[in-house]
Amino acid sequence: MVTGQRGRPRSFDRDAALDQAMLAFWERGYEGTSISDLTASLGISAPSLYAAFGDKRKLFDEVVVVYGGRYAEFAAVALAEEPTARAGLRRVLREAAGIYTDPAHPPGCLVISAAVNTTSQEVARALRERRNASLELFVRRIRADVAAGALPAGTDAQALGRYALAVLVGMSQQSRDGASREELEAVAELAMAAWPQ
Repeated sequence: MVTGQRGRPRSFDRDAALDQAMLAFWERGYEGTSISDLTASLGISAPSLYAAFGDKRKLFDEVVVVYGGRYAEFAAVALAEEPTARAGLRRVLREAAGIYTDPAHPPGCLVISAAVNTTSQEVARALRERRNASLELFVRRIRADVAAGALPAGTDAQALGRYALAVLVGMSQQSRDGASREELEAVAELAMAAWPQ
């Protein structure tokens, strides 16, 4: 009898495998995570990994989507829920301090740290596009406040948004260097002291 299926069924949980791959990439970066690292983390053979996910790059792309849905949506939520860009970005930085130092996963931000030392122009471009999308989110919210009169008319929304993103990127690296949540929250407060009144 022909069932239409070929080969053996997958003997692993794909979602759990994506979680393990996410932790590997988050800890070691894209370039630093080898296929053998991935097969060891996922507990599967290289042929099974290729059959399930394609190649390392395709697996990484899936991981970044999972990561974004689980750990990166806080910024959009904060900017949507808070009454001003200042309040929203203060909340973004404070929540980032907690996420970046949570001992339940590697420190920092996967999208920021995975791009370090990558030789893949495609990976670097994809991660840069994600960071630039965050920048654009910040800038749009700041421009809305300028238009509403909540920020001075001469405020450079692009520069202010880039400043906030630079602080966020720096906080990610600082967490990887061992900074605590409290230390990063102090950085967040200092960063907001430079905000236009």
